[in-house]
Amino acid sequence: MLTFHNVCSVPSSFWLTGIPGLESLHVWLSIPFGSMYLMAVVGNVTILAVVKIERSLHQPMYFFLCMLATIDLVLSTSTIPKLLGIFWFGAGDIGLDACLGQMFLIHCFATVESGIFLAMAFDRYVAICNPLRHSMVLTHTVVGRLGLVSLLRGVLYIGPLPLMIRLRLPLYKTHVISHSYCEHMAVVALTCGDSRVNNVYGLSIGFLVLILDSVAIAASYVMIFRAVMGLATPEARLKTLGTCASHICAILIFYVPIAVSSLIHRFGQCVPPPVHTLLANFYLLIPPILNPIVYAVRTKQIRERLLQIPRIEMKIR
Repeated sequence: MLTFHNVCSVPSSFWLTGIPGLESLHVWLSIPFGSMYLMAVVGNVTILAVVKIERSLHQPMYFFLCMLATIDLVLSTSTIPKLLGIFWFGAGDIGLDACLGQMFLIHCFATVESGIFLAMAFDRYVAICNPLRHSMVLTHTVVGRLGLVSLLRGVLYIGPLPLMIRLRLPLYKTHVISHSYCEHMAVVALTCGDSRVNNVYGLSIGFLVLILDSVAIAASYVMIFRAVMGLATPEARLKTLGTCASHICAILIFYVPIAVSSLIHRFGQCVPPPVHTLLANFYLLIPPILNPIVYAVRTKQIRERLLQIPRIEMKIR
């Protein structure tokens, strides 16, 4: 590591502290975090397998669900194995490029997930407001293109973040990151140069993704509710709204932890650092854990397929 004026340096690697302030509890914290990661992997892999096997689920909504499951696997796997390494072995060292790569994966796929939720809202809008054209509008090709657009948007939005850090801010006050993963603001806070451009760009992307996507999703549901209220009977209204319940739950599971974590990060100066870090980890873990549960409980075909697994095992025995 090259040092300049004994203040700023060009690090070849960083040191992740894990959960700052709770170092003595790292071994115990590994139990819930390890369990939650295992649940997330098993749940999302199960969703992918069930949708692949069950031909009746080869529909736009379930293809989007598979995209969500893949994204959730990437988000949880890009952070939790490293966190468990810190908890178990004190393996906090992470190379500069690996750190920037982790930052890109986390923020990119969080952006992609928001885009998939927006695509799913469009799917529900067409299915309810224009059901006769749903199969013509949401073809397999269109679904694939919507997924690709969400991915490209994530890459275009987030790609400049690590590049700006690498090229504009090569000097750092310290190589110790008081976090469990390479979060953008945590890394930028360590730099010696003028980070205003990075901060403004990061906030702008956060606004574009979270606010605009949320507004678009809300607008689609306003039109959906207007169409539902025009149905003749309360039973028909409840049945139609029931098809949106899983999507609404998944949206709340994704956006609420991010909003709470962002608000505390910006305005919660009196909140202890361990709470900041725990919330930042929970918003990467809660959606991967709960999304498969929500869709398994709310989707009849997935639920029935999962219930068949024990019966098949009993027949084999």
